[in-house]
Amino acid sequence: MSRIGKKAVDLPSGVTASVSGQTIEVKGPKGVRTFRATDDVTMTVGDNDVTVTPRGKSKRARQQWGMSRTMIRNLVTGVTEGFKKELEIQGVGYRAAMTGNTLKLNLGLSHDVDYTPPEGVTVTAPKQTEIIVEGIDEQLVGQVAANIRAWRKPEPYKGKGIRYKGEFVFRKEGKKK
Repeated sequence: MSRIGKKAVDLPSGVTASVSGQTIEVKGPKGVRTFRATDDVTMTVGDNDVTVTPRGKSKRARQQWGMSRTMIRNLVTGVTEGFKKELEIQGVGYRAAMTGNTLKLNLGLSHDVDYTPPEGVTVTAPKQTEIIVEGIDEQLVGQVAANIRAWRKPEPYKGKGIRYKGEFVFRKEGKKK
């Protein structure tokens, strides 16, 4: 039995959900999100909650049960609070700045890196060494943050690069004579 799937997803005030076939649509103050579930689960919308039940006893149905419930919870969280990833830049001369809708990164390369975020994601640089990625789609926010981090991953000797806020980078000792 799925321990996650058993719990119903509560809908806070201001959030509505509707099911048509295997697609659920959640509307909230920040926007509208949809999710298409597999045929292994059944979704029902109650007064203030959404419940997910499996359509059989197969292993796949039980797997989809918990995953579908988590996806619906992420939809509700996205349209109410939104998702946020914070990045830090460390290194001499490494900096970020917003020019219009484009993020301009100076990362010690021979050229500046210009990154334009996709639709539905906002990127801000409140300081030269901070980047904040926000949006209502958790997967898209995480992917944008990973794409920005991929330009200069933190290296283990000096710790220079782009890292998630609070990320620990294991430091190595350099060569000895």
